[in-house]
Amino acid sequence: MIFQYIDGIKFKMGAEFDFSFLKKYGTVFKVFDDQDSGNICFGINSLEGKIFVKFAGAPTAEYEGNTDEAVARLKATLPIYEAVKHDSLIKFIKAEEVGNGYAFVFKWADGKCMGRMYEDDHRYIMALPVEDKLSIFDTVISFLQSVHNSGYVAVDFYDGSIMYDENTHNTTICDIDFFQRKPYINNMGRMWGSARFMSPEEYELGALIDEVTNVFTLGQMGFSLFTDSNREFEAWPLSNKFYRILEKATDPDREKRYESISEFKEAWENGS
Repeated sequence: MIFQYIDGIKFKMGAEFDFSFLKKYGTVFKVFDDQDSGNICFGINSLEGKIFVKFAGAPTAEYEGNTDEAVARLKATLPIYEAVKHDSLIKFIKAEEVGNGYAFVFKWADGKCMGRMYEDDHRYIMALPVEDKLSIFDTVISFLQSVHNSGYVAVDFYDGSIMYDENTHNTTICDIDFFQRKPYINNMGRMWGSARFMSPEEYELGALIDEVTNVFTLGQMGFSLFTDSNREFEAWPLSNKFYRILEKATDPDREKRYESISEFKEAWENGS
């Protein structure tokens, strides 16, 4: 691992890489170098305002694969951003070949990331009032319903995909790169994603990955928002009936879960 600088910002890389092409966008004010996907991301002050640039093609510190594969994978996500529409999804501007790689450009979204890899942000979100957490969760439910309606299933969707703005109280979904068009069959065994949010079928070669899988994702997201890492009741701010709803959603036996996101939503809204 080495360290580089761009516009005075220090960041880590697996090997040195020329990022001078970023000057075409503006001045870098933040670098996100912890991803293991092969992408590295930048917050940039442009003439049109703040933007977020996701780039594949550089040897990042946390990625162990081939950079050409990272580029191909990023390119393959373009139809997803074109198909999935939701107010909470980060606003896509354009995609282009640049800097011997490939870049996606988005409108910048302010907020703190729920992901545990960002300890301060995660700690802040976990300390939010229950009303704010309920707002975040309602947005996640609505978003995953939209994903289903768009003909896709969410894969590698976890707390690191969620941002919350304390000033506007807006929730932003910031990463849908591994979402798959339905119907989708697990063709790799252990799939991409954070283990805490993955259903049993996401470990099973040949298993169907579908809306019921995303019901499990929703349940795990609820547990992550409203309880501690051990699902302890001491951290539970809602009534036990909501706890039981999340338990049903995350049943290892998919036949015992809610059959759809809409069914889960109805149970959650009615508390039954």
